[in-house]
Amino acid sequence: MPAPVSSIPNLGPASEAAFVRAGITTAEQLRELGADEAYRRLLDSGTRPHFIGYYVLVMGLQGRPWNDCKGDEKKALRKRFDALCAGFNRSDAKLRADVEQMLSFLGVVERG
Repeated sequence: MPAPVSSIPNLGPASEAAFVRAGITTAEQLRELGADEAYRRLLDSGTRPHFIGYYVLVMGLQGRPWNDCKGDEKKALRKRFDALCAGFNRSDAKLRADVEQMLSFLGVVERG
């Protein structure tokens, strides 16, 4: 049986629900995608960008506590986060998420 997203350190039920909305349903899938692609999918599914959420994910995938991110490593992660979010239009993602939710409600697409 596949491990749930919440089996990754630092990720709980709220993170798991957000990843499911982004189409990521297992810890294995999340590890395979890696932090950057998984976070991009979160953003694409309508999750608001938040640096702490990003580095919590990075630390968790490394098996480290969330508060282990400090100094130069944190600065480097901030640059990666900013690059992920650059050019990302939240209103487009929100609209896309709303359309997908409505299509799901109407039975046009499978519910996630």
